[in-house]
Amino acid sequence: MTRLLAPAKLVIASHNAGKLREIRPLLEPYGMECVSAGDLGLPEPAETGTTFAENALIKAHAAAAASGIPAIADDSGLCVSALGGAPGIYTADWAEAASFEGGPGRDWYMAMGKVEGKLTQLGPDTPRDCWFTCVLALAWPDGTSAVYEGRAMGSLIWPPRGTLGFGYDPVFVPTGDTRTFAELDPAEKHRISHRADAFAKLVAGALTDNSHVNEQSGS
Repeated sequence: MTRLLAPAKLVIASHNAGKLREIRPLLEPYGMECVSAGDLGLPEPAETGTTFAENALIKAHAAAAASGIPAIADDSGLCVSALGGAPGIYTADWAEAASFEGGPGRDWYMAMGKVEGKLTQLGPDTPRDCWFTCVLALAWPDGTSAVYEGRAMGSLIWPPRGTLGFGYDPVFVPTGDTRTFAELDPAEKHRISHRADAFAKLVAGALTDNSHVNEQSGS
């Protein structure tokens, strides 16, 4: 039987404000008192994994060990079929580090331009189907962990549209819609996003009596 997560304090192992805004509302209805790794002053571990799951587990285990309370980490990215699944786990790296008026950050418009440039090089008939992947890793201080994966299928458009969301949202049109993620009301996006899909699996596996997820001990 999968280990259940009791209502209590939970660390969201992220310093990404956009992710925090999406994750907190999904967990709080289940009695979770969410505190971020940034709130606790926890360091960001090096993401040395080669898959979304490996990187999510690195972050979750580090936060759980440092805080002494259960932690959840998200690793997500855009995968483009014609690019062999790239940028994938390097989604954020494609944005590179940039300096802005408010301090260091990432240039997501540059990242979207890189994806579009590579597709353009492949020719006008290149398929533009893609998907967002989200892997959630839940870890306890004793080393127990569980992994949940969600996806949102869609296609890429250019130029970017919309001012909501973050990351690659302005160029991603979810299957069955004509609007980009950045044109959707946040509540509507949350219902159909890759993160919502992963959280539905987490709810079924860790917040209810269900045992169909991939659980690992001491990973």
